[in-house]
Amino acid sequence: MTIRFAKEEDIKQIVLLCKAHAIYEKAKFDSKEKAASLLHYIFESESALKCVVVERNNELLGYATFMKQFSTWDADFYIYLDCLYLKEETRGKGIGTKIMAMVREYAVSQNCSIIQWQTPDFNIVAITFYKKIGAKSKAKERFFWKV
Repeated sequence: MTIRFAKEEDIKQIVLLCKAHAIYEKAKFDSKEKAASLLHYIFESESALKCVVVERNNELLGYATFMKQFSTWDADFYIYLDCLYLKEETRGKGIGTKIMAMVREYAVSQNCSIIQWQTPDFNIVAITFYKKIGAKSKAKERFFWKV
């Protein structure tokens, strides 16, 4: 199994993983235009969005996306982990820990001392994993305002 930064030829499989992730988190997902949009935002030279994938025998088994953002309160940049998803057969094998180590290395390379993310409160497996690696949680409400 290999963990690496995504390549353009991975996009179709990444979209399928995004769909599986949405289903896992009980969210809606529309595949329309996702491949083109992800190609643009992940691979554009100026893009802040990064993507790592888990690959075995040319099949993607998981992915993580993250980006550098700014915290006004901290007056500093941090890394925001937008998504981390592994297919069920890869969970519990240390892959998530390796992905988080890659995100951490990226954070250090960007002079960021904090990584932030969120997960639904019903995702007990993920919450347990995050606490196991030493992350602390903060209760908040997440809002969506369609414009």
